[in-house]
Amino acid sequence: MQKILFRFVKQAVSIARKLTDAALIQISDPAGNGVAGWKHAVLHFLREHMDATLAEVLDWAEEMERVRAALVLERGEFIGPSALCRSLDRAPMVVWRELLRLSSELLDQSGHAAIDATYFDRREASSHYLKRCDRDVQTVQATFLVDTAQGAVIDVHCSAKWPNGTNIGPQVALRNAGDLLSLAADKGYDDMSFREALRAEGIRPLIKHRVFAPYDHAHNARIQDELYNQRSICETVNSVIKRSYGSAVRARSWYRQFREITLTAAVYNLELALKS
Repeated sequence: MQKILFRFVKQAVSIARKLTDAALIQISDPAGNGVAGWKHAVLHFLREHMDATLAEVLDWAEEMERVRAALVLERGEFIGPSALCRSLDRAPMVVWRELLRLSSELLDQSGHAAIDATYFDRREASSHYLKRCDRDVQTVQATFLVDTAQGAVIDVHCSAKWPNGTNIGPQVALRNAGDLLSLAADKGYDDMSFREALRAEGIRPLIKHRVFAPYDHAHNARIQDELYNQRSICETVNSVIKRSYGSAVRARSWYRQFREITLTAAVYNLELALKS
């Protein structure tokens, strides 16, 4: 078990150290306590991997000699739980999505991807807190972009407002256009402007048409079944993530919940790479 944990730490370190200087500055503690941004990122990876509290992860890491060596920290040099908690807030979502993208590069990718949404429960907090913060939305929508070769999660979009797939699909797919050859999606993403935007980027759309007329059947018949049916891989990944790491988010504020889901997807990629 310790060997697997250390391999996970080494992979997390290799990913975190690839972040740009600008991203690392946004994560690191502005108090200047000597703990670099990439070390904060690795500790957040560990928290998700171990399903532990911030205090538990810091205690464990400080007692493990090889982990201290990987983090280039000695006993007494680790930050406190509150400082680690604040580092999750300081960096914008683009930084955590970059960590997710770097983790996906550890896995083989074919360029053939699928997109689908799933939902995470927000009701983990006490009912007293939910009433006090006037929270009505009970789930977070997470849209995962998954490469179908090994099931690597390339990108994720989170929202507490449940937007339509035709609004989220272009946003997620087009910011990853350079990595895609085709994109499979169900009828919830049926929109001609989305298909045209994909074709303009050289991406083959494999999106089923909602049937309103006979020619919609003809459009669907032309979609290559072998590639389109790989859309189920995205559904499988969504299910595995929720069964392995929980179907509920623990953070209370929506922006921390978005970061939690993104980090969970990155940890899923790391663990999958270790098994490969």
